[in-house]
Amino acid sequence: MSAPLPRPTYAAVLRVPHARRTFAAALLGRLAYGLVPFSLLLATVRATGSYAVAGTVLALFGTSAVLLMPLRASLVDRHGPRRTLPPMTAAYAVLLTALSAATWRTGAQPMVLGALAALAGACAPPLGPVMRAVWADLARDRRLVQRAYSLDGVAEELLYVSGPVLVGVLVRFAPPAAGVLLGAVLIAGGTLAFVASPPLRAVRVPAAGRPPGRQRLGRGLRGPVLVAAGAGTALSAVDLFVTAYAEDGGYGGDGAAWTLAALSAGSAAGGLLNGAVDWRTPARARLPRLAAALGLSLACAGLAPDLWTLAAAVACAGIFVAPILTTAYLVADETAAPGARTGAGAWINTGVNAGSSLGSATSGLLLGHAPLAVCFAAAGGVALLAAAAGRGR
Repeated sequence: MSAPLPRPTYAAVLRVPHARRTFAAALLGRLAYGLVPFSLLLATVRATGSYAVAGTVLALFGTSAVLLMPLRASLVDRHGPRRTLPPMTAAYAVLLTALSAATWRTGAQPMVLGALAALAGACAPPLGPVMRAVWADLARDRRLVQRAYSLDGVAEELLYVSGPVLVGVLVRFAPPAAGVLLGAVLIAGGTLAFVASPPLRAVRVPAAGRPPGRQRLGRGLRGPVLVAAGAGTALSAVDLFVTAYAEDGGYGGDGAAWTLAALSAGSAAGGLLNGAVDWRTPARARLPRLAAALGLSLACAGLAPDLWTLAAAVACAGIFVAPILTTAYLVADETAAPGARTGAGAWINTGVNAGSSLGSATSGLLLGHAPLAVCFAAAGGVALLAAAAGRGR
């Protein structure tokens, strides 16, 4: 009788040959995604003097990035990351540099900024989905893949939190457009190091005439995408609701910032805990349960009597965020057609980002017509609906 395999740990993930080098390079490039949106927002406001123009430019940037991500990911699956990521990254970096130059001084033309932003978003390289596909190849043991995805998700969460903080430090010494330029440098340097790593060099490109095909949103992939979209919608709405709660209660912007930081801290803790557990329940069955737990937690958060209780409540809700995304990626990886892992993971990203855009667009309308407790309940209800829709799909 063979001895049981040792329980995989996060340290074991990083001991996989070439994992640390490849992961570090990918994170360096992905830091740009935490820097660029906030920098672009501030730079556009400074260059045009209009929040409306800034919002439109940012929406064009985000929409083109989200809608075209599955297409960019399918190109990676079809032609390999070493052929596709460098030209995508070069175009993205050049367009970010052009945006930085256009917003460095006041008087920028809104039409030019909108066109550049839309083109830049369309070229954004899918480093996250590619890295997760690489994790699936590096960590052959399924339990080790779960820990790798959890580690990746927590790291990505921290990048998105630290990005705006770095921008806040940068703008003390330079115009906001410098943050956009820094994003171009990070994405270029990180991607070049990423594609030069041994695991990327070992990726096999499909034989001529036998491409893997584009990963479609089939029945097996709809469930995790719906759950991811519901979570994205709920969480983007909560950002606004927390800010309104803090302002109405006289806690100011600092109070809202600390409360949202508690949400991120809860997500990081939940992601690490989720990856450390040897789950017996299949990922597809766990996913709607996690979404339901998120929905109930957010609905209860609206009953908080003060900001400190609210911070504790959203931290508890955050415990389910990273596990939802990690589990959705696991289901997508299990569902992926041969040679289409990057495309499957990209659909999860698209779901989250599309949901986030929807939440941002609708939460303000809801906030103007309903009490905050009802708003939080509505955000939780979206996650519960997504859990129900994701069951059995």
